[in-house]
Amino acid sequence: MIDFLKRSFDRLPIAPDKREIFNLPNTISIFRIGVIPILFLLLLSPGPTMSLVLAVLFIIAALTDLLDGYIARRYQIVTTMGKFLDPIADKLIVNTAMILMIPIGRIPAWIVAVIVIRDFTVDGMRNIASSKGVIIQASLLGKRKTLCQIFAVSALMIHYPFLWADAHLVGMVILYIALFMTVISGIDYFSKFYRTIIQKR
Repeated sequence: MIDFLKRSFDRLPIAPDKREIFNLPNTISIFRIGVIPILFLLLLSPGPTMSLVLAVLFIIAALTDLLDGYIARRYQIVTTMGKFLDPIADKLIVNTAMILMIPIGRIPAWIVAVIVIRDFTVDGMRNIASSKGVIIQASLLGKRKTLCQIFAVSALMIHYPFLWADAHLVGMVILYIALFMTVISGIDYFSKFYRTIIQKR
């Protein structure tokens, strides 16, 4: 299936100098960003059916993160644009979904604030390190944090009882786990930043 998608995309009339931007992995990342405007329907405080539809759409968009990374590595389509788009798309869709659920009371504002501030701070530290030729790799804890956020946001989007479970309660439990991982991974990034940048001055 992936081979078919790759061959089909390669047949599109895209100029060679545009392939850096318009390739299959980048297009998948752009699709994830394109889902964001649909999530604004959350502000309407949707009922059970629409909440489930939005959650499914969010999950599909989140899972494409694995797909575009796999395609980029397998077919060696790792580009500068892709390195920029992929993490941006992830943070945009997850953080936007959380922010949009604050006004309808599905997620505490302070938790979202902590997560968003941590993400901006870590990105800032990584950018500063990168400008000095130092790459601070994403930690395993940070990746698990992102996975927990996706599970939590999905359940909080569903919100209503689903498959004999209280989706909101399940989402909040996972969200607190994600919050813990957010703080710990943020401290870990700062520790690496301090050792590699500040301490060496």
